[in-house]
Amino acid sequence: MADLVDYVNRFRRARILVLGDVMLDSYLEGSADRLCTEGPVPVVQKTSVQRAPGGAANTAANLASLGASVRLLSIVGEDPTGDALLDCLSAADVDCSLVVRDSSASTIHKLRILADDQYVVRFDEGEARSWSTSALTAVESLLESTFDDCDALVVSDYAYGVLCNQVLHRVQALRRRSAKAMYVDAKDVRQYRNLAASVITPNHIEAHVAVERTIPRDLRPDAGWAETLARRLLTLIDAERVAITLAAQGVLLLDRSGAVSHIPAYPVAHANDVGAGDSFLAALSLAMTAGASFEEAARIGVEAARIAVTKRRTVAVEQQELLQAISLAQHHPTDERSLTSLLEGLRRQGKTIVFTNGVFDILHAGHVEFLRRARSLGDVLVVGINSDISASRLKGRNRPINSERDRMALIEALDAVDYALLFDEDEPSEVIRRLRPSIHAKGGDYAGESLPEAEAVREVGGEVVFVPLIGSLSTSSVIERIVELELEHRLHRVGQGVGA
Repeated sequence: MADLVDYVNRFRRARILVLGDVMLDSYLEGSADRLCTEGPVPVVQKTSVQRAPGGAANTAANLASLGASVRLLSIVGEDPTGDALLDCLSAADVDCSLVVRDSSASTIHKLRILADDQYVVRFDEGEARSWSTSALTAVESLLESTFDDCDALVVSDYAYGVLCNQVLHRVQALRRRSAKAMYVDAKDVRQYRNLAASVITPNHIEAHVAVERTIPRDLRPDAGWAETLARRLLTLIDAERVAITLAAQGVLLLDRSGAVSHIPAYPVAHANDVGAGDSFLAALSLAMTAGASFEEAARIGVEAARIAVTKRRTVAVEQQELLQAISLAQHHPTDERSLTSLLEGLRRQGKTIVFTNGVFDILHAGHVEFLRRARSLGDVLVVGINSDISASRLKGRNRPINSERDRMALIEALDAVDYALLFDEDEPSEVIRRLRPSIHAKGGDYAGESLPEAEAVREVGGEVVFVPLIGSLSTSSVIERIVELELEHRLHRVGQGVGA
């Protein structure tokens, strides 16, 4: 992962212009040990007040803390809230000289009240979409005069009115004149359908609303569903790439060529998701400005978001902590590029690399014994795991039962496994060509069959070894047995007159 570290080190060279809706996030904290006599509500004894930049201001603060030179173009009211927000931004080393003050409207403010670290209520104040014509015209003029001086434009549109039609038309005209990269995070991405954004980064709900024009209920995102959504989204919006953030399920990436990949997120205890999308957008845009590919930049963005959700309240991710996190990940790489480099070093040391693959949906004793035997064939065992996308294609739309993140965590936890990685193809030929294992281990039940990856194994000078099986490796039979037991249980209850 040394290359990713290099990209993060280059963040300090970037000049970024942030355009969007800003707000002040405040946290009024206290303790509560009794109820109010005037009504059934807790009495909160105040202990502290914290203020932080929110919305596009948080994106700007993240860009600055990651090392970039940042100018923020937005509007705030001529009020104490606006003063407090600008003070927060100045403390974060964000250039606020382009922020327009509008005396006809008030600054957006989100005040969260917490008692013993539990949310009690959130108060919102400020007038959305109420900026004066003169303030919006000033934004348009400032955009015109500063656009050529930035390396990239980052748009953070919370639908509070700064990104009105006249400003969007100006963005479109400026990008025709100078093809700057533009990274867009917007509540309504359809507003950007004609702006040819470099990357749009909707979350799964925003993407669903943009495509279906309805607000989803009880939506549980997964990579297979998100791929379909992303493809439909790119038919509606003129953007080069889309990154749909899936909360705990990671990020789904798709570009105009049709290349798709899924970057999983890793479990975080007590995650705080306030501002995680801002951290992702900031790190992704900086990484691509530094020369990273879309997938490399998204991996850096996911790592920044992971750091953000481990922190309390609205906070910015520091460049040094991002560097440290990526450096630590180098010791246990899960992305293919880093793993390929590591395996090359082991190969030069004379180590025998063994590779095998599977869905590993419901891990059972047959899997564990197979992997133990595969490991005994060489010095290092690498396990390729079908992503949720490819597993659904292979096994049906109701599979996998367990997410790729959970399946990968279980495989990595086995003593026999040295490294594991996800792949999106149905079979592992391309992975084998890149990893170049000496041995490709397959279960004995494949002996005599024509393997689609056999040619790839021969190309890299390896050999296919069939490992005799003890017991069954069929997850489907496990699922069928579970279904049978459930049916027997229900029939038994009906026979006893229970739940009939």
